[in-house]
Amino acid sequence: MGKLFHNIYELECHLFRGINRHFDRKYLNFFFRSITHMGGAVFTIGTLLALIILSSNSLQYVAIASGISLTLSHIPVAIMKKYYPRKRPYLALTEIKVTTNPLKDHSFPSGHTTAIFSSIIPFIIYMPFLAICLVPLALSIGFSRIYLGLHYPTDVAVGCLLGTTVGINSFFLIEKIYPYAFI
Repeated sequence: MGKLFHNIYELECHLFRGINRHFDRKYLNFFFRSITHMGGAVFTIGTLLALIILSSNSLQYVAIASGISLTLSHIPVAIMKKYYPRKRPYLALTEIKVTTNPLKDHSFPSGHTTAIFSSIIPFIIYMPFLAICLVPLALSIGFSRIYLGLHYPTDVAVGCLLGTTVGINSFFLIEKIYPYAFI
């Protein structure tokens, strides 16, 4: 089993380096440094609060489900970061390109990726056509975390899976509690 985990880690490091090596490209740098903030607390919480306050009817309930999802999804993130203290790639690997003032907490799982997926999934369930723009947005945010040298691919994959799972459950919880809201 130890050899399997070692091989997976080696593959992951290879994939990480393959993405991070493009760090010096001016336009990619601008894009990924900008979009990564859309998975941060200020953007996700601010956007959801605005939607909860300014919308009505079904959209308001979807925004509430999304807010619940965002909140609940960060409980396992905090627990995993505490009990699986994985160093960020730029701290564990050599010759990694990283942004200025990088995060220093643990990398597993990606909180930004968890946040964006947990926020968008209720909207996609309610209005599937939104997947056309929201899924590429969320994937770009997750990819940015690797590109910027802050997360391994599995950090992002687990964040995606965690955010998606909690988003689905939160939407159906709200739908069960308030079935009239989605008519």
